[in-house]
Amino acid sequence: MSRRDQYRAELRAGGPARWPAYLRERSGLPGPRANLELAQAVADEGGPDTFDSLLATDDEYLVFCGVLGLGRLLADGPPARTRTRIEARLHEHATDPRWRVREAVALALQRLGDADLPRLLDLGTAWVGDPHPLVRRAAVAAVCEPRLLTAAEAAARAVALCGRATAGLAALPADKRRDDDVRALRQALGYCWSVAVAADPAGGLPAFRALAAVDDGDVAWIVRENGRKKRLARLLVSAAARPAGAARPGSD
Repeated sequence: MSRRDQYRAELRAGGPARWPAYLRERSGLPGPRANLELAQAVADEGGPDTFDSLLATDDEYLVFCGVLGLGRLLADGPPARTRTRIEARLHEHATDPRWRVREAVALALQRLGDADLPRLLDLGTAWVGDPHPLVRRAAVAAVCEPRLLTAAEAAARAVALCGRATAGLAALPADKRRDDDVRALRQALGYCWSVAVAADPAGGLPAFRALAAVDDGDVAWIVRENGRKKRLARLLVSAAARPAGAARPGSD
């Protein structure tokens, strides 16, 4: 039995009324890493009322679990009106000042992607055009997950999302670049490009290389950080070593 399965069994045995104390005791906080397996088990086992009660607290970990639960509800394929409400709640939590809650939004959207990838890609496309940098951050962080990008179309959409988010960042005036929200977006783009390009080298490498021509300090940082990721560094070295006219990776 996996840890997640064990947590699920213990949650069922205890009943939702006992969950808050159980979760606080096993949250892993304060500490460097929250208990993700337990949070996913809560999302597996809980229902709308339980998630609402967790979200109504001031406890960061309980809210984290509740946000993941919203992702489970989305993945279940609710009616359109309910789906719209859940997406609106996740949109709101994407701008939470607590970084773990914001990360829970990306994880929640990935649960949606596991069940309905086209819906996630459409939602990501909508969110990446949002004026708030943290909503754009949630979009690229959610979509740029290797397990979701095994199909060529999904990988190409991820590259496009990274491109739009980067262009939006580069369009911001200099006095906005130091905002924490913008820095969080830049940090996400510092690894998301490498995930998207590794999933779609044929289309992704030209788009990534084009960033080098952009005269912008933050874009240069994004290029540098992604170039250090092993998954992308190998592709860049391989592409540089190919003779002119040779087939690009992923083009055959």
